[in-house]
Amino acid sequence: MIWIYIIAFLLVLSFSIIKILPEWERGVVLRFGRFVGVRGPGLIILIPLVERIIRVDVRTITTDIKPQDVITFDNVSMKVNAVIYFRVVDPEKAITKVEDFFFATNQLAQTTLRSVLGQYQMDDLLANREKINQTLQEILDKATEPWGIKVSVVEVKHIDLPKEMQRAMARQAEAERERRAKVISAEGEYQRSEKLNQAAEVISKNPTALQLAYLQALTEITGEGTKTLVFPLPIDFLTPFMEMAKQNQNPS
Repeated sequence: MIWIYIIAFLLVLSFSIIKILPEWERGVVLRFGRFVGVRGPGLIILIPLVERIIRVDVRTITTDIKPQDVITFDNVSMKVNAVIYFRVVDPEKAITKVEDFFFATNQLAQTTLRSVLGQYQMDDLLANREKINQTLQEILDKATEPWGIKVSVVEVKHIDLPKEMQRAMARQAEAERERRAKVISAEGEYQRSEKLNQAAEVISKNPTALQLAYLQALTEITGEGTKTLVFPLPIDFLTPFMEMAKQNQNPS
């Protein structure tokens, strides 16, 4: 029985002395509660009952920022959420300078999101996401640097507008499309009038061109299969007949 206790004690002692850390972990070693160094990855040997190790994951961490109630600069209320990517670059500071670096970074991201978005108007917020993301990343990276945290990316994911604002924006977009359609139609009419004016000048210089235009119009009309034929006749053709009729009514 004594040998069993001795073997069990040695196994427990070996587990407390020998630690193996994977490639993505670092160990913050404390000796009598004081920081003595960062070790790993690989095999680590500790002094039993004197040293202890705190594991720190140095891979990039992805976390969602819960939807935040944001009031924009032009007093529009909305809900906005985002995603943040960060990693530990200094395990010593991440353990000794802040109680829980993950919770602290997440809370700081929430407050920063509300304060930064509140400085923009609604239209700017919807149109300048890349600029806003860059601003958020710079602010968070500077604030978390004393904690040994590197914030690499911040992305605004979703902007939830009130229903009334969505309907107002839909009406605005529809009115804008109608305006563009009317402008395009007016420009088309203007160009058409210019081309007709140019064509009239060309035809007025050559009477034969006018006859050719009549014939072309007749060809287009008869090609449509209609039973009614409208023949454009210039008023000048009727002038001789009108003069003859006046002479017959007033014989001298």
